Amino acid sequence: MKGAKNLLPNGREPLEMAVLVTNDSNTLSFAAAVDPMRAANRRAGRTLFRWHFRTPEGRPVQLTSGLQIEGEPIAELARCDVLVMVAGFDLEAQATPRLLASLRRLHSAGTAMAAIDGAPWLLARAGVLDGHAATTHWEDLEEFATRFPNVDTRRDRYVISPPFATSGGAAPGIDMMLHLIGTRFGASLSSRIASAFLHDPAPAGALGAVSMDRRVRRNPLISKALDLMETHLEEPLSIADIADVLNVSPRSLEQKFKAHLGQSPRDHYLQLRLGEAFRLASDTSMTVQDIAVATGFSSLASFARAFRRAHGLSVRELRAGQAR
Repeated sequence: MKGAKNLLPNGREPLEMAVLVTNDSNTLSFAAAVDPMRAANRRAGRTLFRWHFRTPEGRPVQLTSGLQIEGEPIAELARCDVLVMVAGFDLEAQATPRLLASLRRLHSAGTAMAAIDGAPWLLARAGVLDGHAATTHWEDLEEFATRFPNVDTRRDRYVISPPFATSGGAAPGIDMMLHLIGTRFGASLSSRIASAFLHDPAPAGALGAVSMDRRVRRNPLISKALDLMETHLEEPLSIADIADVLNVSPRSLEQKFKAHLGQSPRDHYLQLRLGEAFRLASDTSMTVQDIAVATGFSSLASFARAFRRAHGLSVRELRAGQAR
């Protein structure tokens, strides 16, 4: 990933999202923008995202499938936490002076923007991507790089360059949205959404790259074990219990984890719990005691030792550094 900072702001739940859709957008790209947010709300059991639709002129736009999307004009949008943009074909015609002016205004106001498929072209036309790394649909990459020399064009599936996130099509758009959700709300939620979609997220790197996580999750036993771990962070299962659910011996499970992940199931489980603890410490105001409980530690002292060993500092020190 190019830039680890997350676009989704901390401390605001639910997040207010505006989804800008242009004429001739790909239907799958539209779904990539919206459905991960819907699934996040459902899987979390609470409203993490609220969204509404915007169009360039306030008139309905038509997707390539013939579906129509209605929305208020983007020019009337005063604020949102993140503007998610979807565009497809005929981008020069879509890049009207009014639309580009709206994008510049929202950017000046500090709005984060996530652009899918052809939408990075609109950001570049507005001049707001200058000095940032970005990608776009692979068919347009060469022309994009030539047309916008002040943009650091990357041949990547998606690129994070705050306050922008750009993706090169529908499937990378799903990966980008899952990444943003995972960074803001935790890898466990992102993983559960991907599993519900039967989707193996790919990394932000070069087109065609395959992550270790994707290869691991093609192993049914490992995949099921990880799902059990990720859904039992607050009340951890014993490795014997996980093996029993999967109808294998603890020794067999241990061998599979070491072969595929290079570590024991116990160590990997602890890593997941401490990763969630880091997110809670960074993104919430929960007490250290509550974080310890939420990640399955019955002893505050053992939690503090494990957290420092994993992250090199205490929760208090982490928060003090973020406050500077």
